[in-house]
Amino acid sequence: METTHPKKSTSRVLIANITPYFLEKGLVWFEEHEEEMVKAAQGFLAGQLMLCEAKQPYHLSEFLRELDELGYEKVFRLEHPGEFTHLGGQVQVFPINTRNALRFEFLGNTIESVEQLKLAVEDEESVRRLLKKRFKSQKLFSDLKGLKKGDYIVHLDHGVGRFLGICEQIEHTFRLLVKNEHEEGKIRYYALEYAAGDKLFVPAGLERKLSRYVGFTEPAILRLGAASWQKTKGRVREEVERLAKELLALYAKKETAGREPYAAPGELSQKVAVSFPYQETEDQLRAIKDIEKDLQKSHPMDRIVCGDVGFGKTEIALRAMVYASEQGYQSVLLCPTTILAHQHMQTFSERLHGLPLRVEILSRLQNKKEQLETLRNLKRGTIDILIGTHRVLSSDVIFKNLGLLVIDDEQRFGVKQKEKMRQLSSSINILSLSATPIPRTLYMALSSLKHVSLVQEPPRGRMAVRIVRAMRSKKIIQEAIKQEISRKGQVYYLHNRVGTTSQVQQELERIIPGARCVVAHGRLPEKKLVGIMEDFGKKKYDVLVATTIIENGIDLANVNTIIVEDASLLGLSQAYQLKGRVGRSHASSFAYFLHGKRLSPKAKLRLRVLQEAEDLGSGYRIALRDMEIRGAGNLLGREQSGSVNAVGLNLYCQMLSEAVEREKVGEGA
Repeated sequence: METTHPKKSTSRVLIANITPYFLEKGLVWFEEHEEEMVKAAQGFLAGQLMLCEAKQPYHLSEFLRELDELGYEKVFRLEHPGEFTHLGGQVQVFPINTRNALRFEFLGNTIESVEQLKLAVEDEESVRRLLKKRFKSQKLFSDLKGLKKGDYIVHLDHGVGRFLGICEQIEHTFRLLVKNEHEEGKIRYYALEYAAGDKLFVPAGLERKLSRYVGFTEPAILRLGAASWQKTKGRVREEVERLAKELLALYAKKETAGREPYAAPGELSQKVAVSFPYQETEDQLRAIKDIEKDLQKSHPMDRIVCGDVGFGKTEIALRAMVYASEQGYQSVLLCPTTILAHQHMQTFSERLHGLPLRVEILSRLQNKKEQLETLRNLKRGTIDILIGTHRVLSSDVIFKNLGLLVIDDEQRFGVKQKEKMRQLSSSINILSLSATPIPRTLYMALSSLKHVSLVQEPPRGRMAVRIVRAMRSKKIIQEAIKQEISRKGQVYYLHNRVGTTSQVQQELERIIPGARCVVAHGRLPEKKLVGIMEDFGKKKYDVLVATTIIENGIDLANVNTIIVEDASLLGLSQAYQLKGRVGRSHASSFAYFLHGKRLSPKAKLRLRVLQEAEDLGSGYRIALRDMEIRGAGNLLGREQSGSVNAVGLNLYCQMLSEAVEREKVGEGA
């Protein structure tokens, strides 16, 4: 981009809406169809194109409002297409459909002059690619589901305000300025309050300019139009541009690693898809397609599938691993616990039965002889899919042709463990699965260094788990267990103290005569533990008294009640994971989070947020709120926490994502 000195005046200009339709069109197209666009701006494309002429009346306030509604971002200094600045009677705009930025001089309510600036598009293709990505990322970062009155909301152009609610009808004088109203004269607005009682009404359709504020302190609320917000955004942008350069340097090796692109999925993939006994959700299918596209590129995949518990992430992983096998590569599924690895082994064996694929497990469940045999076959390449625990990370585990690493419940593995797997091959494809991503992974996913697929749509017929938050009492426990047993269901009873699980088992059997209870915890020999879980799955017991060992991945459709004895000791994400252990079928299910008389403020907040997120598919929002409650921690480092607080995590990550993309373009990536 060049400097912004005036170049030449012009009498008439069009400013196009920032939408996918117009972003597909090149500058030449706009130049060739200018006359048609001028007519359309006064007809069926009114509200999508803004026609401005020198010496013509135009209210400055309406001009600024229309720029806002066309999706242009107000900034302190004009640099890129899709931005505008406002100072006194002067407005500078960089339309997406012109080669140069423009300066509008207003005299009263008339456009006195329109001048081209020297600030110009140098690489049109790169600019359009960046604008398309910005359009998509703004929607991803918005996350406005479940808004409540009083929540903090960040408007891209005006800063942090308090959400007052959604209204359909506001003052008549304001509504006169709004184009494209519904026939009945009503339109929905997001109402935001700023300092000194200033109010902003954002029409539905412009949600991508709004984002939920996630920060670690109470945000500063400014007056509408305060110049300090644009300065704050400018300062944060400069910081994220420096951070983007550092991050890109760290990830350059992975990005430049080459490999042969995968061919299109073949017969095996089709057979596996057809044999799936359920109807895939649209989100599942989209995630599967995302992975296929990644694998058909010439550089390694690094994608996270963020899906709520029980929403079908395992099936997505299975299909990716079958796809890798078709291409002649081995794949490995890394699990945090032996129980989960064993369960995945059963699932994969059932799903792939009769297909020419060899699936094996590697964990401490196998004796030394069995492990040695698995290692030999792995090195020979006769094993297609390996399912394992941390044992997979041992130095004696050698693959003949590893192509895909799947990390289940990726938040349970440390950075060093993941890096060790990456070191096996610079061209390894990585697929991470998570219901509640740890903050660092979520941040990386949303900053375009890692790609994310969201699986937020519940399987057909799935019912939300009813959350009961109450003081711990024998009566509540009795009634909850009796109710579940009476409908031939089973119960998880979480007691997170290994030394007293047997006493709890005896007490439950005493207060509920006839209840068959069994204990499971991590200190039991692994074979015995797996045996207990298998017997519980076969309905030989009614109640499983367990520690948080059941937190990850246990999938039993007949268990539809969980009782957490002391929920105040749990983190928010952990409590959410435990809730996800029930509600895996079409039956109504219950999660009892019990607590004592005294609760810390943070424990109260965690339990309240958990209850607020009762709806299906809330895991993504839980992860964000978890960050908010826990504080900055190691998310971005202390030096970034001030900027996160200033603009909110969502907008910060959006800025970082855009900065990374610009750096990639600058390096010719």
